[in-house]
This record gives sequence, structure tokens and C-alpha cells, in this order.
Amino acid sequence: MVATGAEPAAPARWRRRQVAMAATAVVGALLLGAGVAQPAGSAWFYGLTVLVAAVWISGAILADRLAPSAGGVLPLGRRAVLPPLLVAAAAYVFFAACSLLVRLVPPVQHALATVLGHARGGSMVLVLAVAALNGAAEEVYFRGVLYQTVARTNPVLVTTTVYALVTAGTRNVALVLAAVVMGFIFARQRRVAGGLLAPVVTHLAWSLLMVLLLPR
Repeated sequence: MVATGAEPAAPARWRRRQVAMAATAVVGALLLGAGVAQPAGSAWFYGLTVLVAAVWISGAILADRLAPSAGGVLPLGRRAVLPPLLVAAAAYVFFAACSLLVRLVPPVQHALATVLGHARGGSMVLVLAVAALNGAAEEVYFRGVLYQTVARTNPVLVTTTVYALVTAGTRNVALVLAAVVMGFIFARQRRVAGGLLAPVVTHLAWSLLMVLLLPR
């Protein structure tokens, strides 16, 4: 059953859920910024990145226990995998083209170079592992519990905005722009597919392509 909105048993419990979600977003943004600020390939970078993923998962679990959403557990939605993979491939082609154009915009070029430095400055196995872990954790929090929490407003707009604001904690314009575009895509997939499977598959496949193939 797909969760279409929140029906809290007690408004006070629902407010506590909202506070927990907000606190998780703030902590996650701070840790995300601290992780990106670390030297590429450093143990601190990997440790903080894993900690950010733990924050998203823990925040989602806590919020759901404070006030469970209608529908209970997070829905997976439609089981089709090929369409999300095609979306990931199309998104990669778009960003690959953009990466060539940003050479004309030095601030964005510098921001992108910083991101690529983290992606390719250390162990590729570890980079791919933390990218996959964070991608899945972000979907559980942003397109999962947060989406359910704001389901009666405009969940696509709200989750995309919060995702971009949290990413702004990195102070990296390339990451923020990517968060706006991909956050909207992930949220639309959550709505159309009725669950997390589509955005999770797209997020993981897109991250893999960006790490391995994005032109320097």
C-alpha cells in the first residue's frame, strides 16, 4: 500500500516528528559540509561521509517512531528497474555535457574540480561504497520519511528545496545545482512510481556513472 499522506493520532506527536526531521536536516548539512571540506582521500572524508548516511537513516527511523505515517513502512512502489536506469543514463549525459560548458564559468569549474577530486583522489572502491551508501540513505530520508511528512502540501517542491538547502552546507555550487536537478527528478519518481525503488535505483546508477565516467 502506498502512503499518500499523514494521519497522525496526536498533533503533539506529529510536531515532534517534524522537529526530529528538521534537526536531522541541520545535523546532516553540518556533517556534509565538514566532510566535503576534508582533503580528498583522507580517512576523515570517508568517516564523515559514512556518518552523514547514519544521520539520515537514524533521523528517518526516529521520526517514524515518533509518529508513524499512514501506510506504515516506506513503500517500494513499482518494481520496474529499466526506466530508472534509463533516467540515470540520461541525467549522466546531461551533467557530462554541463561539465564541458562550465569551463566558461570559473567558479563552477573550480567547484566541480573539488567534487571530482574527492571522487578520484582516494580508493575507488571506498568512494563507490560511500557514494552508494549515501545515495540510499538520502532516499530513505528525503524521498522516504520527509516525503511522507509533507505529503499533504507539495512534497516534490518541499523535498527538492530541503535537499538543495542541505547540500548548500557544502558551500559547493556544483553540488547544489546537481541537488536541485536530481532532487526534483528523484521526487517526481517517488510520486509517479509510488515508492522508493525508482529514485534509489536512479540515484545509485547516476552516482556510479558520475564517479566513474564524468569528464575531468
